[in-house]
Amino acid sequence: MSIDVKATIEELVSKLQKDPALLQSFQKDPVKALEQLTGMNLPDEQLQPLVTGIKAKLAASGLGDKLDGLKKLF
Repeated sequence: MSIDVKATIEELVSKLQKDPALLQSFQKDPVKALEQLTGMNLPDEQLQPLVTGIKAKLAASGLGDKLDGLKKLF
């Protein structure tokens, strides 16, 4: 089974950003939250690249929001 990791990350980030409870669940236990979201029960080491990618994407989008806030100050 081959998945498009980038597309999967984009899709999952979108779902997490729309659902604060799910995002909180991801922050507490990312692997368990991904298993819930995807319905896949994979070993942690196989889900870890997705976790890393999602965290990076969420951090980048959060940074973008903060930068927009700073622009409004000046």
